[in-house]
Amino acid sequence: MADHRFTGFPPEAFAFYDALAANNTRPWWQEHRGEYEASVRAPMTALVEELSEEFSAEAGGKVYRPYRDSRFSRNKTPIKDHQGAVIMVEDAIGYYVQVSAAGLMVAGGWYAPQGQQIVRFREAVGSGHAAHVRGLVHALEKKGWDVQTRSLKTRPRGVDAEDPNLDVLRYRCLTAARYLPVDASLGTRRALTSVRNGWRAIRPTVEWLADHVGPATDPASEPVG
Repeated sequence: MADHRFTGFPPEAFAFYDALAANNTRPWWQEHRGEYEASVRAPMTALVEELSEEFSAEAGGKVYRPYRDSRFSRNKTPIKDHQGAVIMVEDAIGYYVQVSAAGLMVAGGWYAPQGQQIVRFREAVGSGHAAHVRGLVHALEKKGWDVQTRSLKTRPRGVDAEDPNLDVLRYRCLTAARYLPVDASLGTRRALTSVRNGWRAIRPTVEWLADHVGPATDPASEPVG
């Protein structure tokens, strides 16, 4: 039986994206697609499969397609300059990893408000969770994570200008990312350890978001049967 354990991203993965930067055309892609499948997609799939049971046994992982949606973008290059994968725990909430010419990005959190999520987040903040959210953010930043909240520049509708939690109520997402540059460790199982340890570090944030922001829709409103 073939061994499908993750063994690292080979040097060819980073070389592929270096070359893609100068040759992002469909003919070049068709010629080099085999390199992408072997050195990028296969290891990424193996990585996510190994980690999916610990971080979301039910949902599993998803490796994104390499193709860009350029319909509404000025950038018409056909292939993404990175390969991402995600393990979702709720709509727009989960764990993320990405490989590119720059190395590996380990990330997670709530990346975009969907449906009723922003309402639930503000309700949680307003009902006493603001200090906890600030604590999560502070802990991540103290450990060197890049935390993004895409905060509103104005105050949310219906929120008093003097509300002591206005800073947190402005959040429209909450993500944390860490960047690992290209080095020899990314070509070994140490890369899996780095991703696992990173996801464990952000798990308290992801789990709080899953519990209090939840799915895009209210499960109680969905039809039964």
